Amino acid sequence: MKSLNIMIVGVGGQGTLLTSRIIGKTALNAGLDVKMSEVHGMAQRGGSVVTFVRFSEKVYEPVVEVGDVDVLISFERLEALRYSHYVKKDGLIIVNDCRIDPMTVVIGASEYPKNIICELEKEHNVKVVDGLSIAKEIGFPKVLNTVVLGFSAKQIGFELNDWLNVLENTVPQKTIELNKKAFMAGYNK
Repeated sequence: MKSLNIMIVGVGGQGTLLTSRIIGKTALNAGLDVKMSEVHGMAQRGGSVVTFVRFSEKVYEPVVEVGDVDVLISFERLEALRYSHYVKKDGLIIVNDCRIDPMTVVIGASEYPKNIICELEKEHNVKVVDGLSIAKEIGFPKVLNTVVLGFSAKQIGFELNDWLNVLENTVPQKTIELNKKAFMAGYNK
């Protein structure tokens, strides 16, 4: 039986919600009980977006407590730092190496922290992917979330075909091939 608590964090518009749905559907198709929870915040204004996906033989509640996350998937470095305290001591943080300045940095009220990845690596198992560069190589930067999902899928488990089937049945039909290409680019990193 596979059991995981996954937290997906990012900035509004980065695809955290789509990513959580694909992970949840893949686990559900594998016969597991799945619970999901979404916190949108100021998503449409570039604010934090947090989703939880929990799967196991039986899951009783959707929200994961601080210190209980097995895998944190972050679409932006600062978001990884902001939510790293949720990760178990032996958990994994997957970070898309991307910087999006929050409004406080944009208006000069604060500074974007330096050396975030190095700071995370002091206390956590961290894997870094440059989803935007890979997506640009494909020719379409907007699929960076699918690149990060592909990279993460290899860490989460399940059969490759199961991931691809869910992806195909979840993304808009006109973007299926592009998303599959992006997923595979991340998966093969």
